[in-house]
Amino acid sequence: MSVEMELRSARVRYGPLEALHGIDLPVPAATLTVLLGRNGSGRTTVLRALAGTVPLSAGRVLWRGADVTRLHAHQRARRGLCFVPDRRALYATLTVAENLELAAQGPDVATALDVYPELRPLLPRRAGTLSGGEQRMLALSRAVLAPARVVLVDEPALGMSPAVAARTYRHLGALDAAVVVAEQRPPAGLPPGTLVHELRRGSLRFSGELAEFTSRTWGGEEGPASSRA
Repeated sequence: MSVEMELRSARVRYGPLEALHGIDLPVPAATLTVLLGRNGSGRTTVLRALAGTVPLSAGRVLWRGADVTRLHAHQRARRGLCFVPDRRALYATLTVAENLELAAQGPDVATALDVYPELRPLLPRRAGTLSGGEQRMLALSRAVLAPARVVLVDEPALGMSPAVAARTYRHLGALDAAVVVAEQRPPAGLPPGTLVHELRRGSLRFSGELAEFTSRTWGGEEGPASSRA
């Protein structure tokens, strides 16, 4: 399993507070990776560190072995990184159709409408008038339409119905990209082979496969700080 991106000894500070405490985290190619943790655990900061929207105070970000620590977010995007944050992930004053065309870099938005047919009758609506779940579908369309080598999504299913959330995860798991998502707990519908990293207070407490994490959790095991690094 080849590594597409990785954090090495990564530390991130927000003022006097350190959000990541020197973590090592590989992102395998063509694999779905889930970052789990409560609010404040550091999962969103990991995504931002990979995307380049927050700087590291120490450590490195590697992309296929090349050091990209100093590359800005737009430079990483040009290299094939798609980041969908949990908020402000769309253009509220533009219509749904215009948002999709920007993501597709052209008028061919059929792929997104195949994944999210709920958006079809909303095409003339301004994005800011949509419900929370509808806005999330529109934001996730960026990951559907933009060809990317790395896809980072913070809470993909936020505001979605269970059926749409399961469809979203099926699609994310089928992408030919290194996909990393952040969630508070394991969502339903994760494909076999999904990798899980559990963060607590800016440190990794578990790294392994989903089945191992599930058996460990339901078995009541606390385990070491990282059972598989």
